[in-house]
Amino acid sequence: MATLLHLDSSLFPQERSVSRDVAASFRTAWEAEHPDGTVVYRDLAADPLPHLDGVAASAGFAPPETHTPEQAAAYALRDRLARELEEADAVLIGAPMYNFTVPSTLKAWLDQVILQGRTAGSDSPSAAGTPTVVVASRGGGYGPGTPREHWEFVQNYLGKVLGEAMGLELEFVVPELTLAPATPGMESLIELAEVSRAKAHELAEARGKALAARLTAAA
Repeated sequence: MATLLHLDSSLFPQERSVSRDVAASFRTAWEAEHPDGTVVYRDLAADPLPHLDGVAASAGFAPPETHTPEQAAAYALRDRLARELEEADAVLIGAPMYNFTVPSTLKAWLDQVILQGRTAGSDSPSAAGTPTVVVASRGGGYGPGTPREHWEFVQNYLGKVLGEAMGLELEFVVPELTLAPATPGMESLIELAEVSRAKAHELAEARGKALAARLTAAA
């Protein structure tokens, strides 16, 4: 059966987090198709990974047989995260926009999992082609033609890193205006926010079902 790697990075619980809530629609649809499958789940907010330091970074560029004990311990984590990605048949990432970009906890995962010449930086990255859905929620509107279009550093950044550098087969689900219901001055946008969230749930569920069916057919 297929394996799903699911990462959440919102600071808030599901009832207060659109990225977690929409990602849950994908996962529920996926698990309905794969009741005996495997989900590897990391809540990067509740259980954050260490930020990359000099020891872990240098270990990624040195042959394992030359590692110091400190490098070996740091590399063991990076290798485990890379293997989780490499062994996944599909990836689901909740990536809310914080201060115009991804949460630092998600950036920490990327810094740890990106190993040049393995998961990135080669003609054939080790997880290339893995279907990946990113739920990129944001409190305002950052789409093409909006005043803040050029402040969007979630899709732009992850598109380059996950899609181009790591070769993942990437798709975004983007619920917008998530702060409208709770932010003075955004009352006129509440209906649009509700429509955006409903469409995101619908798309996430559809992608969960479609990817599960696709992998089942390929098995």
